[in-house]
Amino acid sequence: PQVRILKAALPHLDSHGSVTLVTAASARSAFPGTAGLAAINGALNAMVAPLAVELAPLRINAVAPGVIDTPWWDRVPEAQRTALFDGLVATTPVGRVGRPEDVAAAIHLLAVNGFTTGVVLDVNGGTGLATGR
Repeated sequence: PQVRILKAALPHLDSHGSVTLVTAASARSAFPGTAGLAAINGALNAMVAPLAVELAPLRINAVAPGVIDTPWWDRVPEAQRTALFDGLVATTPVGRVGRPEDVAAAIHLLAVNGFTTGVVLDVNGGTGLATGR
């Protein structure tokens, strides 16, 4: 849907403006049950650089959030969700689960930085980095 919306919006966008897609960290992770999400988000990530070149000077970027504490997680049983979040807190360098405002700040950064294009910005608290925690 994001690509379809982008295509429909192109005639109405300022050619020197900015578009920020939202993908997900699932594109580069290997969690059971996430193959579909990984494929969709991987495809979006792969499109960012070519779109940035093809649509220049319009800037195209993306944010790839990790686990963000939103109502999306309400469908996961509370005990399972708590265990997942606690595990991330213990192993993520920033020591917490993401918040919606973390993603919003990253989107804002990419929207206002006029010299950034073709970037997929991870917003995952350092998940996947080696830590001494």
